[in-house]
Amino acid sequence: MGGISIWQLLIVLVIILLLFGAKKLRNVGSDLGSAVKGFKKAINEGEQEGEKAASDQLKHDEKRVIDTEVSKEKDKV
Repeated sequence: MGGISIWQLLIVLVIILLLFGAKKLRNVGSDLGSAVKGFKKAINEGEQEGEKAASDQLKHDEKRVIDTEVSKEKDKV
């Protein structure tokens, strides 16, 4: 009890189809699909930028460590 049966779902879909029409629902579906695709693309680009920033920071840190080690070696000589 309390769940939606397949018949209730079909009745709701038929009512929505009658109210809006197939063409408008198809347009809404394609717009929704485009929005989801754009959202996923933006997330992937954000992750790639974050990974690039982390990689750049790691390279900077490694360079700083190497520079420190070189200056320590110079001080010993």
